[in-house]
This record gives sequence, structure tokens and C-alpha cells, in this order.
Amino acid sequence: MMKRNPFLKYGYLGPEFFADRKQETEMVARTLLGGNNVTLLSPRRMGKTGLIMNVFHTMRQTHEDAVFIYLDIFATRTFKEMVQQLAAAVLDVMQRRGEKFLSHLLTMLASLRPQLTFDQLTGSPQFTVTIEPDQSQHTLKQLFDYMEQSGQQCFVAIDEFQQVAKYQDKNAEAMLRSHIQFLHNVHFVFSGSSRHLMSEMFLSARRPFFQSTTILDLKPIGKQAYASFAQQFFERRGDTLSSTAFDDIYDRFQGHTWYVQSVLNKLYDTESTVTESRQVDLAVLALIEESSGIYENIVATLTDNQLSLMRGLARQGTVTEINGSSFVRASGLKSSSSVNSALKSLIDKELVYHDHGQYSVYDRFMALWLCSR
Repeated sequence: MMKRNPFLKYGYLGPEFFADRKQETEMVARTLLGGNNVTLLSPRRMGKTGLIMNVFHTMRQTHEDAVFIYLDIFATRTFKEMVQQLAAAVLDVMQRRGEKFLSHLLTMLASLRPQLTFDQLTGSPQFTVTIEPDQSQHTLKQLFDYMEQSGQQCFVAIDEFQQVAKYQDKNAEAMLRSHIQFLHNVHFVFSGSSRHLMSEMFLSARRPFFQSTTILDLKPIGKQAYASFAQQFFERRGDTLSSTAFDDIYDRFQGHTWYVQSVLNKLYDTESTVTESRQVDLAVLALIEESSGIYENIVATLTDNQLSLMRGLARQGTVTEINGSSFVRASGLKSSSSVNSALKSLIDKELVYHDHGQYSVYDRFMALWLCSR
């Protein structure tokens, strides 16, 4: 009997609860160990963070002395905040490795003013760091120098890396690249969910990171591998998840990891034998209802044109000719110009996703909620 729900929606608990991604894990680990950096691209909730954690877990098995650092910079708005977060992450790793490592780091980074606090929920220690505004670049160099000179291989994953392109510090990319290109013992995973920004950063000859990494465009987990992963957990407790039911879940959300996991998580809690589409319907409806209050609050902030565009996209699923007359009329919009102004705002708010010339509502559960209203 499983003591917990094995279908994780957040976090990482080890390879047992991580579906497939064997080829991707091997590819990223091999690239990093070969001395190269990696860029991961995919929509949010496709499983980039889980893949990073699985890669680091795998690499730890054979490289026990290596240093692994992960930070998510989605909430940062300035270069200084990013450096502060990196410094806090490095301090956290070093304090867990022992007093000697931490003392050496603090000696080298005299510009840091770290504060040790304790998480209110877990009680675990955590660092916050204060840096003077004009010391950000110097502190970044010191951090990289420390890792480079530590005598150990260091692997750093920076999630939601596209935020760097949004900083008011317009030379942030150049500053990062100027330091990273000379590192031999520090290797990076740059992960991002904004395809157009990440592609511009790493594929445009005008940008500092042009062709400086190996790029992996993360696709959905293969249906058969995912089905085998899911079915085993039902079978362990003597229950059943039929192939037909799993295919239904997978196809509804085109294999998008977080949504498939969410439905499986709900079914595992509420059902034993899962064989019918009706059971999947009820699970999806329950999940949508759980978030209905959030969706109502989002809708309240939208203009009429933005809401009409969202509803039109929700009904269509994906739209290529978003300025086409048929879509404009079907959505109740007056003109293509009204589409363009609404679309820009919705993309900026990450309510609409643009990928390979196709537009869709970013949150697939919200799209279903909009269709029901």
C-alpha cells in the first residue's frame, strides 16, 4: 500500500515518483558532465523543474563531492535581486556541507551581509542576503570565483531564466555572460517557460548568450511510458487504471505533465478502479471547481475585449489565424486591432500562451472553466 499519493503536482521525491524522462535525464547529465551548459525550453508545468531535480539526483549517485545549486528567479525584478538569490542559494548549500566551507565563503564574500533565519513551517535554516546596489556585479564575480576555486565541480540551475531579459538593468545578460564564459568548474542549466524570450536570448546573434549552450526543447512524456508509470501505482494497491481511461486523460491535455498529474492525483484519492470517461469527467470538474474562485478574480481584472478573446481561445483550443475575420467575429470582437491590443496584455500577464504560431489559454483548466460559463 502506498502511504501517500504518488502523483506529485509539485516538488520532487526521487526517481520512483518521476515519470520516464530517461533520455532527457541522460542527455542533460552527459552534457553537464562534459563541461557544457544546457538550456531547457517548454511551457510552464511541463516538468522542467522535476527534470532538473532528477538530473541532479542522478548525478549525485556518481559525483558525491559535486555541488548542486538550484534557484527560481521568477519573482526577481532586478539584477541585484537575482544576485542576492544566488548568494543565498550558495550560502544554503555551503552551510549544509559544513562550517569549513561556509566560513571560507563568508571570508571571500566580505560584501555580503547574510542573515540566518528559520522557516516557520519546517524549522529548517535559511539565508537571506543584503547587497549594496553598486556591489551586485562585484558580488556575482566573487560568487563565481569562489565556486571556480573550490576544487569541486559545481552545477547551477537557474529556473525561469527569461526574467533576466526583463530587468531594468539592460546589461544584465552581458554581465552574466562575461563571467560565465570563463568558468571551467561551474556549469549551468538555464530553464525558461517563455519561448519567445528564451529563444531570443540564446538563438539571436545580437544577444550575449548566442549559441553558448545545448538547447533541449522539452516535449510531453511519451504516452505508453506515462501509462505504465501511472498504472503501476494503482496496481500496487490492488486497483486498476485502464489504458482507455489513461489515454482519455492524456489526450484531453495533450500530455501536458502538470494537468495529467493533477487528474491522476484526484482519481487516486477518489476512485479505485478507473475505467470510464465519466470518472475522468468528474475528476476534472472537481479540479476546476477548486480553482473557480481564482478564475473569477482573474476575470474581474480583464477588459471586455480581453475576456472575449480569452473565451474565443478557450472555445477553439488553439488558434493560428488570430486576426482572421472568422475568429474575430466568433469571439464577439469588433476588429483585428482590438484583438492585438487585448492579446499583448494577455500574453504579458501570461494568461495566453504563444508557441510556434499558435495561441491558446495558458491554464488548461481555466480554458475549460471559461467554456462552461
